[in-house]
Amino acid sequence: MVPKGLPSVITDSAIGRTSTGERTNTMRIGIIGTGSMAEALGGQWVRAGHDVLVGGRDTGRAGALAERIGARQAGNLRDAAEHGADAVLLAVPYAAAAGVVSGLAGTLANRTRTLIDCTNPVAPGFILATQGGPSAAERIAAAAPDAHVVKAFNLCHESVWRLSPPVFDGRPLAVPICGDDAQALDTVRRLVRDLGCEPLNGGGLDRAALLEATAAFLIGLWVGEGADAQAIAPPVEYAGTR
Repeated sequence: MVPKGLPSVITDSAIGRTSTGERTNTMRIGIIGTGSMAEALGGQWVRAGHDVLVGGRDTGRAGALAERIGARQAGNLRDAAEHGADAVLLAVPYAAAAGVVSGLAGTLANRTRTLIDCTNPVAPGFILATQGGPSAAERIAAAAPDAHVVKAFNLCHESVWRLSPPVFDGRPLAVPICGDDAQALDTVRRLVRDLGCEPLNGGGLDRAALLEATAAFLIGLWVGEGADAQAIAPPVEYAGTR
């Protein structure tokens, strides 16, 4: 299903690129998923001027979400992977993530350089579902070995990503990102800045496990204890680095 008045097929495969392959101000972004993270981040990128297609197993839900956020098009999961020449956001529950990506591996290899993983492998009791094994991001990368996975946007509730911009006490929210491909990291840094946030270099994808563990720990404090988790970090001048 496609929102009223929007084209049902992708007709321009070079949106976001010039005829010589140079990047323009508009990115082609595919959103895999129809939940709250897809809506929050996808909506912000639409407002930033990007060409977003929402894809879901239920194309009716995908169409309804695309209409709510003002996206040009909607379709199924493969449509989103095909559309995301610049980036694809994987916004599905962790338990489904590797299976979804595995089914789209060929499309992702042919169409996109950047696959953004915002999943959180948090099990009941605020523990990691990946405990004792590879991180969620590494499992997703293994399921689509020719895509460039970047871990990002997993530390905050979807309500934070709806803020325009997420600025607290005068300071823009910092977003750690982990990945191995320089161009993919540059793409995600730009998408972070499009939200009004500041990207932080979190290292390679082998450090995504630390980012996922941080999310599990913070969620446990916020949700499990009702604590102000932000208070655990002192200002940088007291962090022993200066």
